[in-house]
Amino acid sequence: MIDKLDHAFRFYEDAANLRAHRQQLIASNIANADTPQYKARDINFKDAMESALTGKRGVILVTSAPNHIASPTGAGVAAGQQLLYRTAVQGSVDGNTVDMDVERNQFADNAVHYEANLTFISDQIRQMRTAIQG
Repeated sequence: MIDKLDHAFRFYEDAANLRAHRQQLIASNIANADTPQYKARDINFKDAMESALTGKRGVILVTSAPNHIASPTGAGVAAGQQLLYRTAVQGSVDGNTVDMDVERNQFADNAVHYEANLTFISDQIRQMRTAIQG
């Protein structure tokens, strides 16, 4: 029985985890908008979700130096999905590729999708409770 419940909520769990991870990346981009040479990062949500649905779980650790701290496992990025660099819409003198208009738009869009995902989860739980209670 628990396996069936776990399977029923797996899609929503994966989607919420990926949306939360993406929200952190976008927030990091916004926080580093004035950092010279900072390159905006993002994930391809569609590819990450497809990887999660096919059962490829885990985190790919990408470090550029041996003394970097390892990211915790289960951080929400599906295996095979690396962080991508966002292309610069408008060039910057200091080499920063963060465009605040794009980041704000992506942040709001991702937040709406995350809230919608939580609404779907709530509806699923409500339907199950109704079925159990009669």
